[in-house]
Amino acid sequence: MYNSVKDGEIECLSSVSTIADGIAVKKPGENTYALVKEYVDEIALVTDDEVSSAILALIEKQKMIAEGAGAVAVAAVMFNKFDLKNKHVVAVVSGGNIDVTSLSRVIDRGLLKSGGSTSLLIELIDKPGQLKEISRIIADCGGNVTGVHYEKGDTESVNGCFLRIEMETRDFDHVNLITKTLRDEGFKIV
Repeated sequence: MYNSVKDGEIECLSSVSTIADGIAVKKPGENTYALVKEYVDEIALVTDDEVSSAILALIEKQKMIAEGAGAVAVAAVMFNKFDLKNKHVVAVVSGGNIDVTSLSRVIDRGLLKSGGSTSLLIELIDKPGQLKEISRIIADCGGNVTGVHYEKGDTESVNGCFLRIEMETRDFDHVNLITKTLRDEGFKIV
């Protein structure tokens, strides 16, 4: 629809891939196009990451489940797609038709996008106590380790390895605090 309105004629896209499958159409219908052209002042584009963040925000703050297409208006508001300063705004949320597998992926993606979870790759010398020390630092900073993956890898040292730590965090400032603290303690974040 965005391209069609912008170019002044109905156009057909070669493909459409989005989490907002309820509005994923290659070609707008004639009636819908005419109504949008006459009554809609502006159209915003949002990314799948922004829609995922909107779905997650609706779950966390409103205790509401919305499908991708139902959350695009919230995503547009959340990510400042319109100038809304000093305006009263209503973002219509419609549609809760989302399966649990998609919802799980959306939550994971939304948490990554908002800083609610993160993954760090740490290069180490493979010796006893390293994981314990890293876990202590993360816990002292208020983070929660949810996954650990050990890899022998191509490091500068023969005794080198990589440790991928997945963790729950509050936001990006929290991620930065944990990363800085690990570096200050001598750990190399890759």
